[in-house]
Amino acid sequence: MNNKVRLSIILLAILSPVLGLFFGAADLSISSIIQCVTQQCQQPINDVILWEVRLPRVAVGFLVGAGLAVAGATLQNVYHNGLADPYLFGVVSGAGLGASIATILFGSSSVLSQQALSMFPDITFSVALPAAAFLGAFFAVIIVQLLATNLFANRTEQLLLAGVAVSFMLSAASHFLLYSAEPFAANKVIFWLLGSLARAEMWFVWVMLPIVSISVFVLWLFGRHLDAMLLGDDNAKTLGVKVEALRLLVLMICAALTACIVAYCGGIGFVGLMIPHIVRKWVGVKTRDLLIGCVLIGGSFLIWVDVLARSLLDNQEIPIGIITSAIGSLFFIFALRQVRP
Repeated sequence: MNNKVRLSIILLAILSPVLGLFFGAADLSISSIIQCVTQQCQQPINDVILWEVRLPRVAVGFLVGAGLAVAGATLQNVYHNGLADPYLFGVVSGAGLGASIATILFGSSSVLSQQALSMFPDITFSVALPAAAFLGAFFAVIIVQLLATNLFANRTEQLLLAGVAVSFMLSAASHFLLYSAEPFAANKVIFWLLGSLARAEMWFVWVMLPIVSISVFVLWLFGRHLDAMLLGDDNAKTLGVKVEALRLLVLMICAALTACIVAYCGGIGFVGLMIPHIVRKWVGVKTRDLLIGCVLIGGSFLIWVDVLARSLLDNQEIPIGIITSAIGSLFFIFALRQVRP
């Protein structure tokens, strides 16, 4: 990574969160925002908009983009497949099933929810939804790993196909539950599955920050081992790398990282698939440089996608997953056109 590229990426990562605070559905002047940051807001509503709405969305957006990009880049390197993506292992489908179950059991109109609230006032649907989604995502990854270990001998191609099969199976189960549930509850889960930062709060940041930071740090520590795996499993074993154990560790880290993101923000597709390809063009394939580039560029990318999501339409917000899917599909069409013979 040369100095110009490094400086450009760092500037992008610094300016994106700062500029992201200036965009939103509410009409706040630049002078009002600067005053709120440097002194004190003249109007209480401006204080709420800046510190309780925009700042959490910017911070959560950066963490989500960074986490998904890092997970996608690591899985692509470890499994030697440019199409490897954390969502291919059934994470979103498992999270959707968990969210669907939580909606039915803990929705505002359910009997169980009324009993839980009377016994434990602090237990709310806002806590039950991400917790159930996280457990569902991990359930999906465990099924995929068991299938890969017992039936397919951990072969990469079969592992990805097992992930696709599990995704369809869990999606069918969650769709059936949503079909049977009340329309309002079903709409809530469907909107959540499309991916959005509309529910972002500052406590999301304090939950996600240590998970993303620890995951990136552990993967960075194993950077040289992951670089060795780029040479192929046989060469990596010759260099002393325990390939199977390292691959399982990477899968568990990426699964935990993605499950945490999906639990709080829903399914935001194509970030873990698209951003690593862009970063490799700029910084190369070495794992440590790639991870740092994915954190900075992936986080900045999702901040601007969220700005588009809440600014394109008046008095209406577009789910982030729709925008990232549209951008990602166009990106890969362009990429395929570039590599055609």
